[in-house]
Amino acid sequence: MDRFRIDSHKLVFHAERVNEWLKGRLVCPIYLEIAPSGGCNHRCIFCAVDYLKYKPIFINSGILIKRIKEASRLGVKSIMYAGEGEPLLHKDIAKIIKETKGAGIDVSITTNGVLLNKDISEGILKYLSWIRISLNAGTPLTYSRVHRCHKEDLQRVLNNLKEAAYIKKRSGLKTTIGVQFLLIPQNAQEVVLLAKKVKNIGLDYFIVKPYSQHPFSSSRIDKRFKYEDYFGLEEDLRKMENEDFQIIFRDHAMMRLAVAKEYRNCLGAPFWAYIDAKGDVYACSAFLGKKTFCFGNIYEDNFKTTMNGNRRKIVIKMISEKLNVGKCRQACRLDKINSYLWQLKHPGPHVNFI
Repeated sequence: MDRFRIDSHKLVFHAERVNEWLKGRLVCPIYLEIAPSGGCNHRCIFCAVDYLKYKPIFINSGILIKRIKEASRLGVKSIMYAGEGEPLLHKDIAKIIKETKGAGIDVSITTNGVLLNKDISEGILKYLSWIRISLNAGTPLTYSRVHRCHKEDLQRVLNNLKEAAYIKKRSGLKTTIGVQFLLIPQNAQEVVLLAKKVKNIGLDYFIVKPYSQHPFSSSRIDKRFKYEDYFGLEEDLRKMENEDFQIIFRDHAMMRLAVAKEYRNCLGAPFWAYIDAKGDVYACSAFLGKKTFCFGNIYEDNFKTTMNGNRRKIVIKMISEKLNVGKCRQACRLDKINSYLWQLKHPGPHVNFI
């Protein structure tokens, strides 16, 4: 069982907020994803946001921290720092993470791990619920080709992870440290190899997830590549599991890529929001740069005004009523949430026979 529910959703644990939504009220997001940086030190061949051109823009930490405190008072419960760039490129990232936790918000980060040196780990691990490393090859040559970076970066990341695992153990931290591997034709033969390395380092989990085509990205994978041909990898990976190390093979997400969505509308937008490196606030991360999906900016308004404003109502209404989900990204971040909310709105017959 995936105890982290990575291939599922957690909206079932927020029944009160869901109930408010069912009553037709505009609810505050439970979760935010924030991009501290628009730039990145890698150019991964699968990058979904390559169309944004990796601009070296950094969010103002003072304004951001102020908005985070406002968000906490309004009811935001968690924030992940990731986004269209590499979050560790932001010079104030340790301070931002510390202040986020200090505001009473659970905080996490997704990074390629190249800059996760000892000082950074010492400064942030104690505040994080989890840290996830995007690591997509098991050998230096394949890593350099997939991440489009120096071959030496792979060993640098592995060394950084070893140091982070040591700091966690030494300090008795509960922070979960894991690796996420995006399975594509160029790295499919190195999944097991990397999983072994990750386990030996002493990390908590290893995720294998599918590639999902972004509507605006120029990245592509060979259409002949079929995920069902690789389901056998799960059995080999499961042999490595123990009480300290979990394999999360996202076969449900892989299968979702090939089937039509059972929901007709995107209903999950009220429960999350995305803030890009320019401070723009979006209802959907699949449409970054598209102003029709943007409903505010942290430099222009406080968090309460942005979240309760008429512009957000208009954007969410547009998404829930007019967006063609059949042409949206498959297996997107809100996919499982949308299925759940659609069932609540359209329960079907015999629901009282529990």
